[in-house]
Amino acid sequence: MTIQIPDDLARGLEGIAAAQQKSVEQVALDSLRSLFDKASSPAVVLPALRKLPHPSAAAVDDLEAAIAAARLPVDDKGAFDR
Repeated sequence: MTIQIPDDLARGLEGIAAAQQKSVEQVALDSLRSLFDKASSPAVVLPALRKLPHPSAAAVDDLEAAIAAARLPVDDKGAFDR
């Protein structure tokens, strides 16, 4: 595959490649691969979530009670009905 990039980006890659003693292609590939290895990818996040401890029944009850207490009453009357 051939990717066309602006000249200034190519010069930047050449400088990085020279500093790391790698080819421009290797620096570009390493950079692209790192995009897929980020902690935000679904393949990384899902296993991390599965490792978290499950909340206790009491904690769930407390959360549901807090949610219920914060609910506002429903007012089905419009502004002109009052």
